Amino acid sequence: MNRKVTKAVFPVAGLGTRFLPATKSIPKEIMTLVDRPLIQYAIDEARDAGIEEFIFVTSRGKSALEDYFDAAPQLEETLKAKNKTALLEALKKTDMPSGAIAYVRQREALGLGHAVWCARRLIGDEPFAVVLPDDVIAADDKSCLHQMVEAYQETGGCMVAAMQVPNDKVSAYGVLDVAEENGPIVTAKGMVEKPKAEDAPSNLAVIGRYILSPKVLDNLNSLRAGAGGEIQLTDAIAQEIGGAEGVHGYRFRGQRFDCGSKAGFLQATVAFGLGRDDLRDEFGSFLRDIMGVQTAAE
Repeated sequence: MNRKVTKAVFPVAGLGTRFLPATKSIPKEIMTLVDRPLIQYAIDEARDAGIEEFIFVTSRGKSALEDYFDAAPQLEETLKAKNKTALLEALKKTDMPSGAIAYVRQREALGLGHAVWCARRLIGDEPFAVVLPDDVIAADDKSCLHQMVEAYQETGGCMVAAMQVPNDKVSAYGVLDVAEENGPIVTAKGMVEKPKAEDAPSNLAVIGRYILSPKVLDNLNSLRAGAGGEIQLTDAIAQEIGGAEGVHGYRFRGQRFDCGSKAGFLQATVAFGLGRDDLRDEFGSFLRDIMGVQTAAE
């Protein structure tokens, strides 16, 4: 059996320029999807997958992230005094045990590969997960990372979450060249970062969930800038193709929302809002009314 995955890296050093001016004063990862910040969805998914150690790769201006997961004694006492038990329970989900979270700084924006490399001393010689909070994934039973952890016990090596995207969108992703398929698990014979549509080996794209061998960190030690002038994590993973355990893609069960874009964030807000028992009726009625007005105007 492969080693248990207990560590996860959360690259959160980006400036979030697509959400300016909001991100001038708050980290993008703290932006709220219904009533939870994006980072909470990522943490909840990692916990569901059995992750015990959480490594944040941050940059200047991200102190709100650290504060979010810290204790808030005054707020808790106020809620207790007012008998706000439901809110207290919700607040507990933001609690993290002392020592469970570590923070490292990425001083220069040199790409996702470089961000993961910055956490190398905390990862050590263990398999580890990488979770990109921009990708929020709604799953019915088990979270995406939970599904991957279970599949990883069969495959070992490196595993990336994969989903099919329209051919005209492949240039925004790392794309798998598939050698073999076994249900939701595919074996990769190649990976290409942000190919042109005509050069893409498939439309099976890598999205923001990874389980990686520590060998990837060794590969990042000597990796030079790739596509976009950045150090690409995809390139370091691709070096493990053809190795003893190889690289696998996992077609996860669930719906992914790209909350790194405004349209994706709005789509996620609608989907998660309609998924809430306490919001569905009122919010759904509002949306129907809005769509009715828009249809009539057309």
